[in-house]
Amino acid sequence: MIKKWISGCSVYNSNYKMIGNRVWRALSLTCFIGVAISSCGLAQAKVAHKIHCTENQMQVEIQIPEANKEDSDKQPQIYLEGLKDYPNERCQPQISELHAVFRLSLTDFYECGVTRMVNQLTGKKVYYHKILIESAEGKEVVSVKCITTEPFYNVLMLNATKHHGVVRRDVLPAGFQEPEDLEITTSLTERAPEPRLSIGVNQNGKKVTGDLTVTPGTPLTMEINLDRDSAQVYGLGVNYLEVTDTRQLSETIVFKGCTVDPYLFENFNTIDGDTLSAKFKAFKFPDSSYVQFRATVNVCLDKCLGTQCSNGQIGYGRRRRDTTEVLAQGLMDTNKVYEISLAMFIKINDIEGVNRSEFIAG
Repeated sequence: MIKKWISGCSVYNSNYKMIGNRVWRALSLTCFIGVAISSCGLAQAKVAHKIHCTENQMQVEIQIPEANKEDSDKQPQIYLEGLKDYPNERCQPQISELHAVFRLSLTDFYECGVTRMVNQLTGKKVYYHKILIESAEGKEVVSVKCITTEPFYNVLMLNATKHHGVVRRDVLPAGFQEPEDLEITTSLTERAPEPRLSIGVNQNGKKVTGDLTVTPGTPLTMEINLDRDSAQVYGLGVNYLEVTDTRQLSETIVFKGCTVDPYLFENFNTIDGDTLSAKFKAFKFPDSSYVQFRATVNVCLDKCLGTQCSNGQIGYGRRRRDTTEVLAQGLMDTNKVYEISLAMFIKINDIEGVNRSEFIAG
């Protein structure tokens, strides 16, 4: 199916009078010039919450449900998605009588599993996470995000002006005169969706959502998926993947779209471009119960092009360069629209010689 990308630039509305070409030029410039801003987003939820965003931190204040304040046995559990029992204090809320406060780093966003999405055309950055609240009334999910936009200029347009001369000629017929006032009576506002990704681990075709007992070498499958709305517009490719013990040790698994060790972790494959999967064997670091996978994923219009890897396989990551791309070094791939960095945690416990690998799903 041919996918359509609908421009995010739109014209508003109706019966507004705009004077001549100057306004049109101004409208065009607003599509390409970014201004440094900081903002935050709130998800609709029953539990009251506030979000404060800075360049370096996302602070989320969750109001503890009143029904549970006086019952110590039924105090709600409030935690980040995927990190219910994660021991890092910086990823746990500070609890008071009335509120639970998270302070999440946006500088080291991997630390607590914050996802970062960067728009390659505008420089807009979106950081987002989910907070789970378990109480006697059930489980509630609160989605939180911060948005920052940096000063930006269009690199592709700048590069084009270096190689092509543009000569403006008067092609209008003699005596032509356009009206001074332009009246717009209709409006059209359409935007392509911002993609959302999910990452998870499957065993024997079933998603791991609880305890899973494995031994080293147990075959597992990692999957990265686009949300349903975005899947109609975009495709995916993993550019980089590393695994770390969340302390000091780390190992690169995928580099520029290709696996480093096919025996440990195979190349990512895709059928439709919207779901990526790679088989790997369970493993752990010697001195840590936690393993964190950190991925950098390209989001492309329609479908990301595969990379020819040294083992002869195609890895779905960075687009393979041709001669025209070599001449345009430093520029982004023409069909790459977003770059998303996300993480997934796995907890592994050694008990009497048995390795228990638990995917922390919350």
